[in-house]
Amino acid sequence: MGESTSRVALLAAAAMMLAGCGPGANSPPADIFFGTSTATPTVTPTASPSTSPSGSPSTSPSRSAEAAPGAVALETAYERVIANVLPSIVQITTANGLGSGIVYDRAGHIITNAHVVGRANQFKVTLATGGTPRTAKLVESFGLGDLAVIKVDDPEGLTPAVFGDSSKLRVGQIVLAMGNPLGLSGSVTNGIVSALGRTVSEPQDDDSEDEGSPGATITGAIQTSAAINPGNSGGALVNLSGEVIGIPTLAALNPELGGGAAPGIGFAIPSNIATDIATQIVKNGKVTNTHRAALGVTVQTVIGIDGRTVGVGVVRVSKGSGADKAGVRVGDVIISINNVRLTGTQALSEVLATLNPGDRAKVQLLHPDGSTATVTVTLGELPSS
Repeated sequence: MGESTSRVALLAAAAMMLAGCGPGANSPPADIFFGTSTATPTVTPTASPSTSPSGSPSTSPSRSAEAAPGAVALETAYERVIANVLPSIVQITTANGLGSGIVYDRAGHIITNAHVVGRANQFKVTLATGGTPRTAKLVESFGLGDLAVIKVDDPEGLTPAVFGDSSKLRVGQIVLAMGNPLGLSGSVTNGIVSALGRTVSEPQDDDSEDEGSPGATITGAIQTSAAINPGNSGGALVNLSGEVIGIPTLAALNPELGGGAAPGIGFAIPSNIATDIATQIVKNGKVTNTHRAALGVTVQTVIGIDGRTVGVGVVRVSKGSGADKAGVRVGDVIISINNVRLTGTQALSEVLATLNPGDRAKVQLLHPDGSTATVTVTLGELPSS
């Protein structure tokens, strides 16, 4: 855990950070920010301006009063959603920090982020309604997608959340983020869906004092203006129908501000991806279909004598893989895929994340003798670990 020190690289070159687990016992105090709504309801008055005896228009005094019912209706909707969904949001505590989770079923399975569970196998789970923390165990962690499932030993009284169809999301929809930011249990922030289909990446973090970030590349991420702070990770991004449509996972940092928070830019894993992975884990105890494309090579970033990245060097080729069959060999440097230049191993992961197993990709190679070649590789499936 201790994700407050993690950094994340965004495709648009924005610096990112893990928003997930709260600060550990030795972490410095954090400033608390309270989210405000970026979506303002608009109420169209039914009364038309009247004309005064002098012929000048005058506004009906009832116009401002007619705005009140709309505001009350929105407030009521917020209250209803929070009352219905918050009991399904839990706090997950490990020896090094905390994060959030969502009750998946009545058997006690809980969805969260892989970086929330880190390397731990045992957890304490506290319900939003309070009470004595319950013990839980890891079922499986899927680092590639930064998702994990744990199981509470005593599922009595757990309330499963309702998951919605994230493919139906629209930019501008009002959403609420629920979790335990900075250890403030059962907190709720609001905002909108700012964008869809983002690809964001987390750097791998093997800090011995940290539980470690899995270095996931998240495809199709939901960008939201709802405030996401450390401790929110693994919680719920919820629409006004009370459906979980995303798992808050990342928050943005602005490198121009020395790594300070970039307000109103957070990212969530779509619910359709989360429930697909969770269903596989609950049913099989592991992820059997990652839906991720793979070349079938192990690589490392190659830097030229001028200090610039040349591409990614191939250090191992899996026998029988698409790369093997296409003639990719150890010592080759992959310069680009489908004409997208590779600036490092993270760039390779991001490009492959946009493709599917079975796709054919054009791979430009630089051979050890200095010659170049372009081969077509039929992509395989990336294993879960």
